[in-house]
Amino acid sequence: MRREWGLTDAQIGWLGTAFTLLYAVVGLPLARLADTWRRTTMLAAGASLWSAMTALSGLASGLRALFAARMAVGVGEAVCAPAATSLLGDLYPFERRGRATALFMLGLPLGVGASYAVGGAVAQAWGWRAAFLLAGLPGLAVGALCLGLPEPSRGASEPHAIGARRRPGSALALLRTPSLVWITVAGAIHNFNMYALSTFVPAFLVRHHGLSVREAGALSGLVFGVSGGLGIMLGGWAGDRLAARGTSGRLMVSAAALAVSVPLMVLFLAQPRGAVAAAMTFACPALTLLYLYYAPAYATIQDVVEPSRRAIAMALYFCAMYVLGASLGPVGTGALSDHLAARAAAAAHVSHVTEAFRDQGLHQAMYVVPFLTALLTFTVWAAARAAVRDRSALTAWMREAEAS
Repeated sequence: MRREWGLTDAQIGWLGTAFTLLYAVVGLPLARLADTWRRTTMLAAGASLWSAMTALSGLASGLRALFAARMAVGVGEAVCAPAATSLLGDLYPFERRGRATALFMLGLPLGVGASYAVGGAVAQAWGWRAAFLLAGLPGLAVGALCLGLPEPSRGASEPHAIGARRRPGSALALLRTPSLVWITVAGAIHNFNMYALSTFVPAFLVRHHGLSVREAGALSGLVFGVSGGLGIMLGGWAGDRLAARGTSGRLMVSAAALAVSVPLMVLFLAQPRGAVAAAMTFACPALTLLYLYYAPAYATIQDVVEPSRRAIAMALYFCAMYVLGASLGPVGTGALSDHLAARAAAAAHVSHVTEAFRDQGLHQAMYVVPFLTALLTFTVWAAARAAVRDRSALTAWMREAEAS
């Protein structure tokens, strides 16, 4: 795609970012609907829309048309997380919520992995347009299956039956929940990193380690799919185990995993050219630990927010996570890569930025990920401490609401 349309890394980053911009805005009103309407019907409509728009992306005639299609994908995807996590909060109690959330989030690495492995092979054989067309088909079937999901009542899994009753205040009153604020900041930082990695790891393997597009896609798919899936499931299981000992347990698991991932990511990036096996030795555990963050964070939001506002709480979280994280991750990293490549070319007194300089620029730019992960570790630790007080306050309110 970059070669066909003559795009820069920053423009490639914008393609990865496009759907998130509308996603962040549209997610808020859609989440308010999910707190009152039938969530399974909304899931079916959202999955069908984003799948159809993904397929149509393969027919784009240029960057603007593809950008518009990606924005439409964002509208469909904006339904998913708020409605789905709200359902999980009502289907599963506190002690099982982490594992249920982990199983839901398993779709993330499996989807990313399949997109690299299958998409890379299809793009190599038939071009990038065929990859988009193929990617859109499964979601249409899944959208229809969503109509058969059960629709539980609000608060069905809580020990105190409060139904759809809400605590006083508007949706913005949720920002007075300290743990939710800390988790939201953490989500923005984490999404910056994960979207930067998912966008540029295949390009890094091609430029720095000399793999073909197909080889880079297959390897990235394996690493993101297997390592990411393992990390999410470990996060759900370990989070539930430690949550049984204390409310902070879920996020303490995430904080510890993130801290260990920092040196592993540095070692992955520091491997010399062509040392693919050595690089993957560090990349696999690093990504496992990075993906471990998700299930404890999502489950904790359900733990500290009343059932009738869980969808809008997730939408607020996702709004910040995508506006400040996902939308800036690919673009910011791509722009930094372009800047560093141009600087390297200028230092070598070369007027044209060659692929060798692009490799150097991207390699240096990707060190932003371990740096931000170190900051992220502290943020998640602060969220864990605040979650103890917020869960206690919510439990006390639910007890009083049930009594009245």
